[in-house]
Amino acid sequence: MGKLVALTVLGATLALIGERLLTFRARVTTSREIKSIEPQSCHLIAGLENGSEDIDILPSGLAFISTGLKYPGMPSLAPDKPGRIFLMDLNEQNPKAQVLEISEGFDKDSLNPHGISAFIDKDNTVYLYVVNHPHMDSTVEIFKFEEQQRSLIHLKTIKHELLKSVNDIVVLGPEKFYATRDRYFTSHFLALVEMILDFHWTYVLFYSPEEVKVVAQGFSSANGITVSLDQKYIYVADVTAKNIHVMKKHDNWDLTQEKVIHLGTLVDNLTVDPATGDILAGCHPNPMKLLIYNPEDPPGSEVLRIQDSLSDNPRVSTVYENNGSVLQASTVASVYQKKMLIGTIFHKTLYCEL
Repeated sequence: MGKLVALTVLGATLALIGERLLTFRARVTTSREIKSIEPQSCHLIAGLENGSEDIDILPSGLAFISTGLKYPGMPSLAPDKPGRIFLMDLNEQNPKAQVLEISEGFDKDSLNPHGISAFIDKDNTVYLYVVNHPHMDSTVEIFKFEEQQRSLIHLKTIKHELLKSVNDIVVLGPEKFYATRDRYFTSHFLALVEMILDFHWTYVLFYSPEEVKVVAQGFSSANGITVSLDQKYIYVADVTAKNIHVMKKHDNWDLTQEKVIHLGTLVDNLTVDPATGDILAGCHPNPMKLLIYNPEDPPGSEVLRIQDSLSDNPRVSTVYENNGSVLQASTVASVYQKKMLIGTIFHKTLYCEL
């Protein structure tokens, strides 16, 4: 009897693994023709050749850009160089990227920046929150931006047992933010197994000095996160599930799901167009090319615009699409007054006039 039970359990386990493998294969091997869809005026930004994983633009037009991410399973074109935070002023006629110096007392060589989010307080002081992976750990670093000196002053490092494998962050108040966990394991092999078996272990957490808690869970791989213009809704990208979750924010900071928008492409970071409230999503249309990188046959880039996200029929349109000949592995698109920056995991950065 015991052997029969054991064989039954083994058979069910193998069947589950087989089903998950087939589902994973369908998700990552789905291929489609990549068209060339580009605004008329686009060019690559000099000095940003090692990725621009996340971009956050202030209402003033100053853009913060995180570069040099080293991430398990992803290529890096400068594996021995620390990450950096760059600044661009999109009010300039020909904006250029400038590296921001970081104050003494912070280990600059350990900077491995991922998602970023800027917060402006009531005195118009700008603070930049940076998801960092020093030695593949996860912390949130808080910097004060000194505009005159074009520098960052390090104020604080936040660590917590729930801040593991953090991907992205959106700040809504002084030391109050939502963050996404995109994987359970830090080992690339185990993370790949986790992705294949699709345990739905990842989550969104809320952090404040008074309370830290998981506020939404059950994602395949929670990735990009941002907030609506009225701050009533949180948008969460589930990258391997190829969708965006629209979550209602409550007074106690809990989140409840309003709807899911399916996009049919791997969805990375999200931003909101400040003029329209539309969601902009950096996407990966070639999953397998991203997992198995070949510079001779690189992954493409895609930017989608989602209009009327709360309606029964959100409208999805393609803003940018390239087969990798110009831009590889796009992660984010952020706009300011008809100007758009498109960032990547490890490649270059594109500036377009819309």
